[in-house]
Amino acid sequence: MLRKTIIIISALLPVSNVFASGLDLRLGKDAAELVYLTESATFGYGGADMGFGLFLNEDDSYLGTASILVSGSGDGDVRGLHFGVGAKFYGGIVDFPSPIDNQTGGSLAIGGQVRYVFPGSTPLAILVEAFGAPDVTSFSDFKGLVELRIALEMEITPSARAYIGYRTLEVEMSGGLIEGDDVELDDKGHIGVRFSF
Repeated sequence: MLRKTIIIISALLPVSNVFASGLDLRLGKDAAELVYLTESATFGYGGADMGFGLFLNEDDSYLGTASILVSGSGDGDVRGLHFGVGAKFYGGIVDFPSPIDNQTGGSLAIGGQVRYVFPGSTPLAILVEAFGAPDVTSFSDFKGLVELRIALEMEITPSARAYIGYRTLEVEMSGGLIEGDDVELDDKGHIGVRFSF
């Protein structure tokens, strides 16, 4: 399943009107994620942010991700408020100790994010994002998925941001001895950097 997910993500990379935008590296105590970021000019006036990533944790669970987020910003007094809506695909392997076999599957989630840039000379922002997938858009051993994340960002240079945050990522399983169980793939704080180029 992981190999199929990586093949699908690789096939999506050479989309027309897409150019490289950056990398996002996130490290926590028990998990890590690397996301390749692009932008597309084919979605309305503001375009869309696209990401292709790989998540892994210390339990040897792996998820490939592909996301698209159409975003905009407020006017007047709320010009620092940015928001977006979109979809995110998750697919991969959830590892279990014996006697339960590793579970594979995927979920197509919808969600969005809100980012507020604080006024003033200090380049700080707060980000909140959420994605959720029900049973109907999940397949194989996945029955649903929820991801929630909050982060405080600081601009180091015009092309680099550092942040500290917290994320919870849960998958509801549908197979065998773990029917209906929620498996936490991530539930801790993290630090990260996001580079634009």
